[in-house]
Amino acid sequence: MKRIGRRRALAMIGSSAVVAGMSGIARAADDAPVIRVAILKFGSVGWQLETIRRHGIDRAENIRIETLELGSNQATLVALQAGRVDTIVSDLFWAALQRTKGEDWSFSAYSSALGAIMVPAASPLRSFDELAGRRLGIAGSAIDKSWLLLRALSRQSGGKDLDLAVEKSFGAPPLLAEQMAAGRLDAVLTYWQFAARLEAGGARRLLGMDEAMRALGFAEPVPLVGYVVSRNWVMRNRALADGFRRACARADEILATSDEEWQTLAPQTGAATAAELAQLRDAYRRGIPARPDRSGHAAAQRLYALLARVGGAALVGTGTTLPEGIFLDDLDG
Repeated sequence: MKRIGRRRALAMIGSSAVVAGMSGIARAADDAPVIRVAILKFGSVGWQLETIRRHGIDRAENIRIETLELGSNQATLVALQAGRVDTIVSDLFWAALQRTKGEDWSFSAYSSALGAIMVPAASPLRSFDELAGRRLGIAGSAIDKSWLLLRALSRQSGGKDLDLAVEKSFGAPPLLAEQMAAGRLDAVLTYWQFAARLEAGGARRLLGMDEAMRALGFAEPVPLVGYVVSRNWVMRNRALADGFRRACARADEILATSDEEWQTLAPQTGAATAAELAQLRDAYRRGIPARPDRSGHAAAQRLYALLARVGGAALVGTGTTLPEGIFLDDLDG
C-alpha cells in the first residue's frame, strides 16, 4: 500500500463506521508534549490507555495522550498513513511489508495474545487433526496470521494443508459466532477477544494459537501485535516516545496484577457478564510480553520466514527477512 494523499485519506476516515473526535485521554500539563493514538471503541488499547489516565502515569511522565476513536482496523491504518495520528496498534507483518516498500514504520511489541479455534460445547471435535472435512469459519482474510499458523501446523504435522482440507468461510468475528451458534459452521478461528467472549458463553477452545506456536517450535508466543510508529518521528521526539513506552509498560503491570482495575474497566471492555470480563482479563494478561522485544527478534525472524512460505507475496511482498529498522527497541542501544 503506497502512501495516499492526505485529503483522500481523511475522507476515508470520515466514512468509517464510527469516528469520534480527538480527545485527551490523559491530562498532563498543558504544555506537555502530545502523542496522538488511534484506537477502536472496545479495543484493548483503550483499556491500557485508560489505566494510564486513571493512575496519572501520563502526568508522571510529563506527556499527554490524545485518542482518535475509529470504527475499523483499516481506518486506523489510514489515519496513521495520513499523519492524523502518531501511532496505532497493528501487526508486525503489516509494518514489515510497508517498510520493505520504503516506508518508515517501526514496531514495538504490545501483545502476544492470539486467537483460537472455538467449537460448540457439544461438538464431537476434540483435536486440531479432526478439522479435515469440517466447516471452518475464519476471522479476517486469507493472510490472517492465525490462519497461516494453522496452515503451517497442518503442513508440519504431515497432513494436508488445512487450506485444502476444510470448507472455509472468511468473515467478521460476530457473524462467524452467529453462524456457529446456528449450526452452519463446525468451528471458528477467531481473534482472542472474541474467543474469550465465546468461551465465557460456553463454547470450547479446541486449539489456542499460543499452543500452535509451541507446536511449531516456539517456546513462547511471538508478539505479532504492537505499536507502529515512524522511526524518524521517534528520533525527533525521543523523550515523548520513551515516556509513552514506559507509561504503557506501567499500565500493563497494573492490569497484570489488579483484579480491581478490571472491575473499573468493565464498561469499557463491553463485557456482558462477570465470566466474560474474567476471560478477557485472563487473555489480556497472557498476552503481555514477558520479555523485552529484543530477545525475541530471532524468534520473530524465524516466524516471519515460516509464515512467508505459507502466505507468500500477499503477506510479505518482496521481503525475505524482516527489514532492518523494523524493531523500535533497536534505538535503545
